[in-house]
Amino acid sequence: MNFEENKTGHVMSKVVVAKTSPQSVLADIGRLMREADYESALKKDARTILKLNLSWSLFFPACSTSPWQLEGVLRTLKEDNYKDIAAMENKTVVTDPWKGAENNKWLPVLRKCDIRFMPLTDAEWIEYRPKRDLLVLDKKVFPEGIKIPKDFIGSNVLHLPTMKTHGHTQMTGAMKNAFGGLLREARHHCHKHIHEVLVDLLMIQKEIHKGIFTVMDGTVCGNGAGPRTMIPVVKNYILAGEDSVAIDAIAAKMMGFDPMKIRFIKTAHDLGLGCGDIAQIDFVGENISNVNFHFSTKKSPVIFFDQLFRHSFAEPLLFRTWFFNFCIMGSALYHDKFWYPVKGRKFVKDFKKTEWGKLWESY
Repeated sequence: MNFEENKTGHVMSKVVVAKTSPQSVLADIGRLMREADYESALKKDARTILKLNLSWSLFFPACSTSPWQLEGVLRTLKEDNYKDIAAMENKTVVTDPWKGAENNKWLPVLRKCDIRFMPLTDAEWIEYRPKRDLLVLDKKVFPEGIKIPKDFIGSNVLHLPTMKTHGHTQMTGAMKNAFGGLLREARHHCHKHIHEVLVDLLMIQKEIHKGIFTVMDGTVCGNGAGPRTMIPVVKNYILAGEDSVAIDAIAAKMMGFDPMKIRFIKTAHDLGLGCGDIAQIDFVGENISNVNFHFSTKKSPVIFFDQLFRHSFAEPLLFRTWFFNFCIMGSALYHDKFWYPVKGRKFVKDFKKTEWGKLWESY
């Protein structure tokens, strides 16, 4: 465990931050993981699940796990003799894991490393009764019972998020990445209590996984109306750590946010699930004391109206009846048929002219 006592008696969590480049990123990820002592977190006698991050079935910079992020992690695991590795991701009402894996160029990387892609739509889901008293998940969201993938129990999980803003949670990272792994397609019902749900999911992760680790890609970050309709910004950072709360706190700080004012980070910190206080985190490697991307979180129309109606009398009609199909259609039309062709395609075109874009094209 990468924890040590500081002078005030608080437990310090270790997060490693490194600068990287398209030419060195694969080797840099290996050095980053080893400096973060990932082998003490992820046990070699257990399966290691790579929990990919798919925010859009289409490719958009900073939106989903990058191919170099995936390849760097897989190469390191293979070099260090991890044998049982599986890459997994789920679907939402508006994303498809196979389309996402193809469009985001995960499949060539997985084939190269001889790793099978396992969509969680094909997994066996079993009922799980948490040992801890959860905040909302089993009370206000799924009182009929919680189901999780059977394969997750007793495994390691290695999260592969990107550094970006999010209209529901201000920013997204390691803690939010579990949202797509431990909950099924109907997880949109969690939006009303999203901060508490993320804390509940971290409690569950700590009960079921042998080890938890995160490698976050901040090479190209997303600013604005995340997790999809963002402005991609090249920043050339990668981060790694065992404490999901701490790595999210460091990422939030780098983006320009006060982590202890982000509710899911503060709640997890207050419950002792990790460290969200920058003063108590041992961040090593690149000095990010004065780093501030000056990001600001905005809300797409889809997230704006989702939040508006989730907290209104219309919630049961809009989200729990056949009428929800129209909401899904509206989201797909806005994102895929309007925003992406009108605005997103130019961002993608400009990205492909960068060194990171050239690396992406090489996959």
